Amino acid sequence: MKSIYESTGKGYTQQGDYLLPNLQLNEETEYNIGIWGQRYRQHLKSNHKVIYYNYLTKGTLYHHLAEVDKRAENMFDKLVKSLAEKENITEQLKENDMLLWIKKMNNIRSRAIEIVNSEVIYV
Repeated sequence: MKSIYESTGKGYTQQGDYLLPNLQLNEETEYNIGIWGQRYRQHLKSNHKVIYYNYLTKGTLYHHLAEVDKRAENMFDKLVKSLAEKENITEQLKENDMLLWIKKMNNIRSRAIEIVNSEVIYV
């Protein structure tokens, strides 16, 4: 009588005294996970363990992290650009007073990071 594993077309290979199943891994595409995806993975791993391990066992964790990373990066870029336009931070200011431009841009980046963290990463 064949086992369920054998009836699906898979078989076993004799290795010494043992029968080992013929297993094949699915080919996974490589995903580049940026800082936002890494933050989200750490948040899932420490605060939502069930969700994290569900993604991991289904094999969709890195795809999901790449999507979150891309969404967060787009949101961050748009926020920085729109906040800089609202506060009238231009290249002219950069030429005239570099330190003031740096202070204002760092302030904008910090606010954008907090917004992205609260709306995309730590939800």
